[in-house]
Amino acid sequence: MKETHVHVLEDGTVLEHTHGEQEHVHTHDGTHPHHHSHAQTKAVLNRLSRAIGHMESIKRMVEEGRDCSEVLIQLSAVKSAINNTGKIILQDHIEHCIVDAVEHGDRDAIKELEKAIDRFMK
Repeated sequence: MKETHVHVLEDGTVLEHTHGEQEHVHTHDGTHPHHHSHAQTKAVLNRLSRAIGHMESIKRMVEEGRDCSEVLIQLSAVKSAINNTGKIILQDHIEHCIVDAVEHGDRDAIKELEKAIDRFMK
């Protein structure tokens, strides 16, 4: 199933991208569409599924009244898993989207990467 998303940045720039199963088509400013598949999509989805399962287990721990310190330790593990998944997504994004953007002189993609890293690091 393919979905097209349109994002309007604060400066009025329009970014459009289409998500397929693993194939992505991005158009920045309507000028340069590029096609690529992310090598790590399956690994990311598996990691996210495990994190979701882990969160469900933590929810049950809370419902059962388990010790707060045990819950915090498990939350820390999920947080670490999510951060590591984000690193994989970031690496994939740099290797595919950003390399393509640089090759085509798309400076907006670099600015968006900087914003995404800022948000991810908070």
